[in-house]
Amino acid sequence: MDVSAPRGEGLPPPFKVNAEIQMPPEVPTDFAVGMHLSEKHGVVFMVTKAGYLFVFDVATATMLVRTRVSQDPIFISTGSKSSGGCIFVNRKGAVTTVKVNEQAIVNYISNKLVHLPNRQDIAFTLARRFGLAGANELFQQQFARYFASGDYKNAATIAAQCKSGILRTPEVINQFKSVAGTPGQASPILTYFSVLLEHGGKLNGLESIELVRPVVQQQRRELVEKWLKEDKLECTEELGDLVKPLDTRFALSIYLRASVHQKVIACFAETAQYDQILAYVKKVGYQADYTQLLQQMLMSNPEAATNFAKNLLDSANGQPLIDVNVVVKIFMEQNRLQETTAILLEALKANRPDQAALQTQLLAMNLQQAPKVAEAILQMNMFTHYDRAYIGQLCEKAGLMQWALEHYQDAADLKRVMLHAHSMSPEFLVSYFSRMPPGTALECLTDLMRHNRQNLQVVVQVAIKYHEQIGAGKIVKMFEGFGSNEGVFYFLGAILSSSTDPEVHFKYIQAASRCGNMQEVERVCRESTVYDPVTVKDFLKDAKLPDPRPLIYVCDLHGYVNELTEYLYKNSLMKYIEVYVVKVNPTQCPGVIGALIDLDCSEDFMKNLLQNVRAACPIEPLAAEVEKRNRLRLLLPWLEARVAEGNQDPFLHNAIAKIYIDTNRDPETFLKTNQFYDSAVVGKYCEDRDPHLAYTAYKRSWGSCDEQLVSVTNRNGLFRLQARYLVERQSPELWALVLDPENQHRRNVIDQVVSTALPESTNAEEVSATVKAFIAADMPNELIELLEKIVLHKSADFGKNRNLQNLLILTAIKADKARVMDYINRLDNYDGPEIAKIAVGEPYRLYEEAFLIYKKQNLNAEAMEVLLTNIESVERAQEFAARCGDNNVWYKLGKAQLENGQVSEAIDSYLKAEDATDYNEVIQAAEREELFDDLVRYLLMARKSAKDQIVDTELVYSYAKTEALGAMEEFVTGTNTANVQAVGDRLYDEQAFKAAKILYQSIHNNSKLASTHVMLGEYTQAVDAAKKANNSLTWKEVNLACVQAKQFKCAEIAGMYIIRHPDHLEELITQYEKGGHFEELIGLLDSGLSSEHAHVGMYTELAILYTKYKPEKLMDFIKLNTHKLNIPKLIQACERHYHWEHAVFLYTHYDEFDQAANTMMAHSPVAFAHDQFLMILQKVSNLEIYYRAINFYLEENPMQLNSLLNAIISKVDHARVVQQVKKAGHLALIMPYMKQAQTHNIAAVNEAINEVFVEGEQYEELRQSISDFDNFDQITLAQRLEKHELVEMRRISALVYKKNKRYKQSIDLSKQDKMYKDAMETAFESGNPELAESLLRYFVDNDMKECFAACLYTCYDLIRPDVGLELAWRKGMTDFAMPFLIQVLREYTSRVDALDKKTQKKEEEQQKEKSASNDFVPDYMAPVAMMPGLGNLAIGNAPMAPQMGGAQMGGGFMQAPGMMQAGPPTMMTPGMMGPGMGGGF
Repeated sequence: MDVSAPRGEGLPPPFKVNAEIQMPPEVPTDFAVGMHLSEKHGVVFMVTKAGYLFVFDVATATMLVRTRVSQDPIFISTGSKSSGGCIFVNRKGAVTTVKVNEQAIVNYISNKLVHLPNRQDIAFTLARRFGLAGANELFQQQFARYFASGDYKNAATIAAQCKSGILRTPEVINQFKSVAGTPGQASPILTYFSVLLEHGGKLNGLESIELVRPVVQQQRRELVEKWLKEDKLECTEELGDLVKPLDTRFALSIYLRASVHQKVIACFAETAQYDQILAYVKKVGYQADYTQLLQQMLMSNPEAATNFAKNLLDSANGQPLIDVNVVVKIFMEQNRLQETTAILLEALKANRPDQAALQTQLLAMNLQQAPKVAEAILQMNMFTHYDRAYIGQLCEKAGLMQWALEHYQDAADLKRVMLHAHSMSPEFLVSYFSRMPPGTALECLTDLMRHNRQNLQVVVQVAIKYHEQIGAGKIVKMFEGFGSNEGVFYFLGAILSSSTDPEVHFKYIQAASRCGNMQEVERVCRESTVYDPVTVKDFLKDAKLPDPRPLIYVCDLHGYVNELTEYLYKNSLMKYIEVYVVKVNPTQCPGVIGALIDLDCSEDFMKNLLQNVRAACPIEPLAAEVEKRNRLRLLLPWLEARVAEGNQDPFLHNAIAKIYIDTNRDPETFLKTNQFYDSAVVGKYCEDRDPHLAYTAYKRSWGSCDEQLVSVTNRNGLFRLQARYLVERQSPELWALVLDPENQHRRNVIDQVVSTALPESTNAEEVSATVKAFIAADMPNELIELLEKIVLHKSADFGKNRNLQNLLILTAIKADKARVMDYINRLDNYDGPEIAKIAVGEPYRLYEEAFLIYKKQNLNAEAMEVLLTNIESVERAQEFAARCGDNNVWYKLGKAQLENGQVSEAIDSYLKAEDATDYNEVIQAAEREELFDDLVRYLLMARKSAKDQIVDTELVYSYAKTEALGAMEEFVTGTNTANVQAVGDRLYDEQAFKAAKILYQSIHNNSKLASTHVMLGEYTQAVDAAKKANNSLTWKEVNLACVQAKQFKCAEIAGMYIIRHPDHLEELITQYEKGGHFEELIGLLDSGLSSEHAHVGMYTELAILYTKYKPEKLMDFIKLNTHKLNIPKLIQACERHYHWEHAVFLYTHYDEFDQAANTMMAHSPVAFAHDQFLMILQKVSNLEIYYRAINFYLEENPMQLNSLLNAIISKVDHARVVQQVKKAGHLALIMPYMKQAQTHNIAAVNEAINEVFVEGEQYEELRQSISDFDNFDQITLAQRLEKHELVEMRRISALVYKKNKRYKQSIDLSKQDKMYKDAMETAFESGNPELAESLLRYFVDNDMKECFAACLYTCYDLIRPDVGLELAWRKGMTDFAMPFLIQVLREYTSRVDALDKKTQKKEEEQQKEKSASNDFVPDYMAPVAMMPGLGNLAIGNAPMAPQMGGAQMGGGFMQAPGMMQAGPPTMMTPGMMGPGMGGGF
């Protein structure tokens, strides 16, 4: 196979490897449908048509896997880049994905493919190239081989390629460092780091520190920066500490990545990135020591400390990161008032009640040290919860009187501070008074006035603004108490426009008059509408002001004209009277004239006054005032002057008319000719003086004074004038008033109208109006009297009037029915039809009169209607019709006869009328009476005029009902419009099948024809008709009839046409089953399957019939026709009839594997098969079925349980399986499964296996299980085993206690079983000196010398020398403690030597710095080329540092305390120390 890219020009030949592929022996002719290269895992997947999967190693073409993954042929396949595997689809549409198990493939190749000689190389190559797990041992072997051969670069490469990290340990680093480098070449440790960096990996923590340490010593910033940017180093706190002397920025980056919060904050502070501190702290959720940080920042950068403190106090979640009191203390200790103020202003901006003390402290500090700042803070109005009394005192001491007022509440304090009002702005004082109680404010205003009259302006301003709260009356009383009219004037003048208090307005008028401001007095009196006019009027009259204009305005506005006139007349102010009526208010002239008349003023003055006023004086009130005093003639010159000016005022002309009437200056002519006077007023004035003049005045109004006219004529007996006026007026309303029955004068008026007024009239409209009035008044007798005089006894002008004749007859109909017949005969110019309708109607019922009118008017049809409907005389109607010979009359007669049920007579009348209009009613009546012979005659007549389908249809029906089938057949074959279908259906419903058959044949309705044949028992003809109809319903009807008649041959022919339609199939089956014809039904369906119209429903229903009647044929039928069946429906039938094996088969083929599995378990005696069940379980979707299957196998097939579990091991919850089996009490039964599942290290599985091992006392297996898998309740197991009768079980208990760091319990248990080695190893592993020394004392107390020496050796690092030596000396075990003593002396000697060497080296370095302080030369620079990834770093072949505190002696390394490693206790004896061991062991 070719696994490389195509070869290009100049490129080496592509890599090729060939191998022959062996197909499985089961399908030797199988072939591949797809091959997919996995670049992720280095293998090639090949999928074959038969469903086999092959996996090949890409480098050697070795076949690694061959297995069948699908029982159905593969349709298509493709590679999957995400998983590194492939995906394929089989013929059934199932999609399957395949990928490499990265955790198991290496072990699989190494251990399972034993037939491959190169399996180890393949496994190692895959693990190395693609980072697969499972090859740790191979990596270690390769590494050891390369390292032992001196090939350090390949050894480093192996370490870099080992993804598990087992070759990236401190031991490996020390191993490279322990090798001395070859001169001229890179040192092994440098090669190691270079290879690690070259392979693109990231160094771990220890590697990063070892690499960076020499770089920092050489100040190579660029290398550290490069590695950090490329993310080559693992960032740890130690690495940051190492880099920090080189560059704080690098250290900060490392600390950030390593999440060393405290040092990150310290670096931010050192680099002045204070704003980053809080952002970082909030991000990581770290609580730093902000107090110390603030103190340090305040020393170096107060501004930054201030901002930082603000940020600390302004936390996003509302919880400050530091107490604000601590911040204040820190800043004020350094006397940082300005910074403290800024911080508190920011921290206290929320103005919460719990901040009251801090608000007070902030204001107090600034008031005492910086009053201007305190004032600015107070002006911002930020705080409201501080101690206001205390702050007020401080403000007063600081001279901030306004702010002192703001904070004081006590009245005494307020009054004291208010004495300094001269130092306060008026605006402030005005604003401040708004917060004072009204009583206190008034007291303060009084004190201000009393203390200094210069405060008047401020007091007035305050009073103006807050008069509503204090009370305007109290303020005025205060000003008056100090005799300050100016105060009252200015105060009330400001509030006057908004005040509605009469007292305020009066006081203002009073104060203005006292201050001599007459213009303001006049203005207020003129413009104000609030003051009490009586009070002000009396004040102004008593004041006797030189200018009476204010009094004039008050009296004019409020209606005191008489008093004003009297005041001015008596005080001889006649000029002001004329000024008032001429210039001020001429409309009050009538009142002034009236008052002057009452005061007996001269007529000349009054006439002169009127002449000056001229037309400006209103006429109506003037005439009323003068007429009231009987001095109307006084106005005649002035009135005539106004008439001469052309004034048309009705009141003017009324006054002149009254004067003319009283003086008898031809009043009747004036009343008839003048157009401007008011008729009602003048007529009323004349009623008592002259009724004729009143009638003249009222008649002149023509309508507006009708009632007054009627009243005056009634009272004075002027009925003739009234009657003439009524006829001329033609007013229905006036007629209604006069003709009212309550009017006692009505008869008199009627007599005058009938005898005088109406005979005199020649106007038809007047006559008509009068008649209408009588009609409206419901006076029929009077109306008849009136009309007879007009129509019968008057001239021809009104005698032939149609309306009057109509009215006369109608009135007689209503009032005097006896006269109606006479009027009908005598009169001939009336509206006969309308009058006849009225006569016939309710409530008159004058039928004979109406009949006479219609007859006289030759309206025969209407006359016939009256005879039939009203008089109800059919005999007279027949005579009248015979005499008239009118078709219309015969029609009405026929209709009446039809309504009376005389159907035959009605048909005769209709025939005489030759009118077929009512053929619908005639048809219904004739059919109801079954008079079909008469109906035939009528319909034949009707066809001549009415071309209607109904007529022809009913004629066909009538022929059928009279059994005239020949005539019917002749008619339907000819031209007609009959609805033959409807008639046929009607006859079919009435079981007239022969007639219906003729009709259906005529219209070729084969469906109904077939039905008719069926009803007549003609089954063969019915089948022939059904074939022509080819209709499902028809076939169903024919089939049903044939089945019921047991004509199965005809039934089968019909059934074959029915079963091809799935919708009708079930109904047909039901019919056959009801009759018990099962064999015929099965035969019918079986025959239908061979037709081209066979469908799924036929197959399904036949199968269902097999389930019912022939189950032995069911399985074969299902297998032959699986894909042609409605499987869900068939499954239901199988379940109803208990065919469970068939149901399982159908469930499987329908991919309902869940139901198949449940059915097999529920009906296992007939449906269960182990292999089939396992195959089904692989495809179920409901995981609960797995667990039900486990219970099923436990109950019915326990020996196959492991086989089941192995089949579903990857799909079940192992813990649940174990719990389920444990509950059943059969854990041992599934031990193979549990061992296989234990690789997942699940607690429940581990505990179950351990329980089985404990019960079987298999301690070796139990120890191995505990060592390999630690996920279980270890303490419970230990407690259970510590009292076990087997020692090995108790040792396991001690081991578990040790693993869980319960060292004391483990040691006690080991001592109890005398397992002293276990006890010493546990004590050493605990790292607890007390446990080790306690165990040592136990050995001493029990005189176990060998154990004592072994414990000193094993627990050397934990036992204090003084304790060990003291115990040995006291118990006489010094010889056994001697090796321990020698080792202790050697350790301390080595430390002293190392300290001495370090001191000497430091002195040499100081001496060297003195000699060349500016020169730096490395101790040694290796002449090697640059290594990849290391830049110009030279780690070189410098002398190696001593390993673990030891010194190189005798060709080996001397180890100090670590030399005595924990292990089996080995007793030291004299002579064991060699000559070259330097006092060591």
